[in-house]
Amino acid sequence: MNPLTSSPGDVSRGRAIVASRQVGLCLLCHSGPFPEERFQGNLAPELTASVGHSTPAQLRARLVDPSRFNPTSIMPAYYRTTGLNRVAPKFVDQTILTSQEIEDVVAFLVSLQSKPLQ
Repeated sequence: MNPLTSSPGDVSRGRAIVASRQVGLCLLCHSGPFPEERFQGNLAPELTASVGHSTPAQLRARLVDPSRFNPTSIMPAYYRTTGLNRVAPKFVDQTILTSQEIEDVVAFLVSLQSKPLQ
């Protein structure tokens, strides 16, 4: 999947989104290299392990719509507005993350590929 913006992703903004309990909510299910964050999830793979050797395009596609890869995935579609269930009226036709936020998260996840497991 091609980048969603012409601006490259920012690793530090991506990290903040992933660690945020209000924006990305990734740590509800995943754990990762966030020593300052307590109560990280264990429902999904640890982030450093799960990004493995994935390309930025593969990571982007999983963020946009994980159900394309696993129809029973509990991971939300962060950049899809159709075919969703139980969406609050005020969130209809809105994505969870903006296109730039998706690119920022992708940049952060790619940065994990060069770091050893903690």
